[in-house]
Amino acid sequence: MRRIAMLALLMTSACSMNPRLDIPKPPVATHYPDATAAEPASAAAIDWRTMFGDPRLQALVDLALANNRDLRVSTLNVEAARAQFRVARGAMLPQVDANGSYTRQRIPTSTASAGIGGATGGGTGAGAPSGFEFGQYSANAALTSFEIDLFGRLRSQSQAAFERYLASDEGRRSARIALIGSVVDAYLAERLAAEQLALTERTMADWNSSLDITRRQHEAKQVSGLELAQAEGQVQQAAADLAAGQRALAQAGNALQLLVGAPIPADLPAPIPLADQPIMTQLPAGLPSDLIANRPDIRQAERELVAANADVGAARAAFFPRLSLTGLFGFTSLAFDDLFKGDNRSWSFTPQISQPIFRGGSLRGELRLAKVQKSIAIANYEKAIQTGFREVADGLAGRATFARQLDAQRKAVDAAERRARLSDMRYRVGFDSRLELLDAQRSEYAAQQAMLELRRQELSSATGLYRALGGGDEDRTPRK
Repeated sequence: MRRIAMLALLMTSACSMNPRLDIPKPPVATHYPDATAAEPASAAAIDWRTMFGDPRLQALVDLALANNRDLRVSTLNVEAARAQFRVARGAMLPQVDANGSYTRQRIPTSTASAGIGGATGGGTGAGAPSGFEFGQYSANAALTSFEIDLFGRLRSQSQAAFERYLASDEGRRSARIALIGSVVDAYLAERLAAEQLALTERTMADWNSSLDITRRQHEAKQVSGLELAQAEGQVQQAAADLAAGQRALAQAGNALQLLVGAPIPADLPAPIPLADQPIMTQLPAGLPSDLIANRPDIRQAERELVAANADVGAARAAFFPRLSLTGLFGFTSLAFDDLFKGDNRSWSFTPQISQPIFRGGSLRGELRLAKVQKSIAIANYEKAIQTGFREVADGLAGRATFARQLDAQRKAVDAAERRARLSDMRYRVGFDSRLELLDAQRSEYAAQQAMLELRRQELSSATGLYRALGGGDEDRTPRK
C-alpha cells in the first residue's frame, strides 16, 4: 500500500523550477506633479458615458465598439490565446484513444507449417492450398505517452500560456480604451473643422459685402486702386481658407468613419458645439500606484513578465529526466462473436524515462533566451509604468493651465472684436485707413479660429487624461 501511495503522489505532484519573481517597484514618484494632495480617487472609476455626455458622441462610440476592426482583432487574439492555453493544459493530462480494427492475413505454407501446426487450409500435396488465410478482430483503449511532470516543465508551460491569455485580454481592454479615446478625438476634430468652416463662411460673406462696397466706392473715385486690391486680397485669402476648411472637414469625417467601422447613420442626434460640449475637464488623478490596477497596458506587461518567468522555469526543467507512460488494454480474436470474451483480453504497460545527454548546446541556448526575454519583459513593465505616469502628468499639466489659457483667449477675442468694430467706425468717418481696417478684421478672424482650436485642445487633453488614468475599461474577468 505504501508503494502505491508513493506512486500516486509521484504522478499527481510536480516540483516547480520557476525562479522567484519579484515584481519591480514602480520607477516613478509617489505623487503626480500639478496634483493636489486631496485626490484619493481616480477618474478610472468614471463611466465613459458620464465622461462624454454628448448623445451623438455616445452613439458613435457604441458603433465603434461594435464594428471597429482593430478591436475585433484584439478580441480574436484573446480567443487564440485562450485556445493556446487549452492546448498547453491538455498536455498535462493523459491522452486516451479508442481503436478498433479488422486484419485479413495470408501466411505462406512454409511459415504456417512451422508456426501453426495442423492449421486448416495448410498442405503440401498437389493441388493443396499454398498458404493459410485468417481474419483478426481487435478493440482497445490506448494511453499514448503520458508524461509524469516530475520537474514542472508542463506546468510551467501551461502557466506561461495562461498568463499570456490573461495578457491578451488586458491588451483587448487597452485597445478598447484607446478606441474610445480615438473616437472622441476624431469627433472633436470633425467638430472643430465644421465650426471653423462655418466661421470662415460667415467671415467670407462679410468680407464679400465689404468688397462690393469698396468696388462701388472705387468706381465713384472715392477709394484708390490700392484699397480695392487690399479688399480683394482679403477675400481671396478667405476663399483659400474655405477650401482648406472643406478639405479638413472631409478628412476628419473619413477618419471618424474608419474608427466607427461602418457608415455613420444620418439619424444620429444633432452635434453639440465645442463651447458647450459636456465633457468633464476637471478629473481626479488619484495616486501613481493606482495606475497598476487601473491601466490594462500595465497589467498586460505584468502578465507578460509572469509568463516570461514561467518560460524560464520550463527551460530549466528541460535539463532533467522525463518519465512517460504508455499503456494499452483491449481484446483480440479471430472471430468477432468471441471478441469481448475474457480469454481474449490483451494489455501492455510501458514506462519510459529519458535524460538529455547531448543536444549541441540547444538547451542552454533556450534557457539563456528565456532569461533574456524575462529581462526584456521587466524593462517593458517598467516602461509601461513610466509611460503611464508621463501621460497622466501631461494631462494634469493641461488641466492646470487650459482654464487660464481659455480665459485669456476669450478676452483676446473680445478685444479683437471691439477693435474690429471701432476700426470700421473710424474707417467710415475717415479716421483710419483701409489697411488698418483689414488688419483689425484679420485679427478678429484669427482670434476666433484660435479660440475654437484651443477649446478642442482642452477637451482632447481631458480625454487623454481620462484614457491615461484607465478610464473606459470594463470589469470582466477572463474565463479559464
